[in-house]
Amino acid sequence: MTAPELGSLTWMPAADRPDLLGAPVAAALPSLAGPAWVAEIDGDLADTAAFTEAYAVPLGASANCVVVAARRSGQTSLVACVVLATTRADVNGLVRRHLGARKASFAPQDVAVSETGMAYGGITPVGLPDGLPVLVDAAVASAGLVVVGSGTRGSKLAVDGSVLAALPGAEVLEGLGLPPVPSAPPPSVRPTRAPDDSDVGWGERPAESADGDRRYLEDRPPHWGSD
Repeated sequence: MTAPELGSLTWMPAADRPDLLGAPVAAALPSLAGPAWVAEIDGDLADTAAFTEAYAVPLGASANCVVVAARRSGQTSLVACVVLATTRADVNGLVRRHLGARKASFAPQDVAVSETGMAYGGITPVGLPDGLPVLVDAAVASAGLVVVGSGTRGSKLAVDGSVLAALPGAEVLEGLGLPPVPSAPPPSVRPTRAPDDSDVGWGERPAESADGDRRYLEDRPPHWGSD
């Protein structure tokens, strides 16, 4: 197999480097519907924004896997959601309605780590426990090669989006990924005026009571004489 050219990383067949993978991910490789590649990275750069900038991987070729906790009838269940890094998972909308839950939110970090057996920042849909549903955005399924976590922070996995859609327990949903929330515009700041900068034009005087009479008396030429 020819290694992919994706960013500045050196990709190798994932099966050749199980030492770079989380244990659940390495165990799941033989059952994947297509090839998987792995690349070693700096663990401090595992978070999406830092990773894509450091290794020149386009956001559109990177996918995030988040664990969501849904509450229904007094019971809490977990589901994994996979969306492109250019979007955000519609947790409180589509996910909540799809699960018929009263409330849905991102699972606490300690829960996500303990339930998946993967490092936080490296959680991936590959190798999740049996019975943990996986919701895959349709944009991921049709994206071609995408970069996801590897179960650890020290590497990344690259697989075709169709491979993620074919994972056990996976379901493809249209519109799972929403556009990012737009940044709020900076507050408008009125510039500070210079002391001589005012709405009164040069040579003008502020309006005062009986302004007309006062101006007449003060500004009349000397040769006009007095009244």
